[in-house]
Amino acid sequence: MGETRTDRPAGTAGYGEEAERLAAQYEAVTFAEVHREALHLFPPAPADVLDIGAGSGRDAAALAALGHRVVAAEPTAELRRIGEHLHAGSGVRWTDDALPALPRLGAAGARFDVVLLTAVWMHLAPDQRPRAMDALAGLLAPAGRLFLTVRHGPVPPGRRMYDVPADETLALARTRGLHPLLHTERRDLHGRSDVHWTVLVLSFSS
Repeated sequence: MGETRTDRPAGTAGYGEEAERLAAQYEAVTFAEVHREALHLFPPAPADVLDIGAGSGRDAAALAALGHRVVAAEPTAELRRIGEHLHAGSGVRWTDDALPALPRLGAAGARFDVVLLTAVWMHLAPDQRPRAMDALAGLLAPAGRLFLTVRHGPVPPGRRMYDVPADETLALARTRGLHPLLHTERRDLHGRSDVHWTVLVLSFSS
């Protein structure tokens, strides 16, 4: 779905250099573990799924194995190559695209039943988030659902992250017609006591 970008979005800082280690970390937990609070809100297969910031492809491949049609958007070339290798034959279609605008996916005009955003939203600067929410809302099918998992805690060296309050994200969503089906908090699955996560599922119908 297009050529590989030569520039790197600011939110991806540090990921290319640590791609191998990070991919191993991502693959050490399962899709079902990461999304356990929200599993009941995923639609039955086959659905059209977009995994933004797909990383190693763990979630994308798991959803494809369930029978979904999955596009994985990953702007870090090193992670994308690892994901394509680890999950070769999964049926996942990979593309190089990134928030806040997702220009390639937006131009394609596709709409998705599920948009998945795991450990991505906190990389966006405050002035990028309204545009990003516009892009996400524009990619959702009328009955689609947006799944966000947002990290809170110390920023690792070399990365760019922000502590984004859930209330801010929910307010941005509501102004675009998206309402929460789920809002919960959970501990870190890698045992980091200073890291916790917000889990949100948003839909045009409450």
